[in-house]
Amino acid sequence: MLELKNIHKTFNVGTINEKHALKGLNLVLEEGDFVTVIGGNGAGKSTMLNAIAGVWPVDEGAILIDGQDVTKLSEHKRAAFLGRVFQDPMNGTAATMNIEENLALANRRGNKRTLRAGIKASERDGYREMLATLGLGLEERMTSKVGLLSGGQRQALTLLMATLKKPKLLLLDEHTAALDPKTAAKVLETTEQIVQKHHLTTLMITHNMKDAIAHGNRLIMMMDGNIILDIKGEEKKKLTVEDLLHKFEEASGEAFASDKALLG
Repeated sequence: MLELKNIHKTFNVGTINEKHALKGLNLVLEEGDFVTVIGGNGAGKSTMLNAIAGVWPVDEGAILIDGQDVTKLSEHKRAAFLGRVFQDPMNGTAATMNIEENLALANRRGNKRTLRAGIKASERDGYREMLATLGLGLEERMTSKVGLLSGGQRQALTLLMATLKKPKLLLLDEHTAALDPKTAAKVLETTEQIVQKHHLTTLMITHNMKDAIAHGNRLIMMMDGNIILDIKGEEKKKLTVEDLLHKFEEASGEAFASDKALLG
């Protein structure tokens, strides 16, 4: 479903701030893979997600989604294949519009624009059903402005919006990092349910080692713009934080230095 071939990306070329963020990165995700991504600051995690989303062009290499080469496609054209949830709960929703209007926008994504206005009763019933699965009471607040929701409620809504059209690939960029632990756990539980229900191919960046181990069927660890660990199957199911730290030291030759990941 996703193939990254020899991806290179350098920022601020020729300056004192030059940074070779991705160094010949290769990655293949099969359909239905739920891959968690972890690594220290500057490892290349968000740079990889932005490369896939088309936020900026890569210097070298190819990106294929479901067999189609999207390397040259602009970000807005690539959005037809992707669902994305950002770290900041303020992104991904329109704060001045209400809940059902946000869902309707997501539902119409990629459709031809018409002069037909409003939300049909059947649509509204469908949105109410979907919201009820979140267990947050949002199905009773469908006409509330999204800007009045809490961070966790907004992230849960953004998750619904990102998966409404069943994207070929779901990108989660530390989407629980700005939430308190209890709310983060609820959003992760909701994520797991949606991904499994729709069999979505998913790439989830997290700063939390425990979450990286607990969720998904595969874990990759990045360092210096490349993947140094790729753990899946039974090996991942039995993995502990201590195991992961040991594997990182073996692969990199140094101790893992992200307190944020360890204390999460």
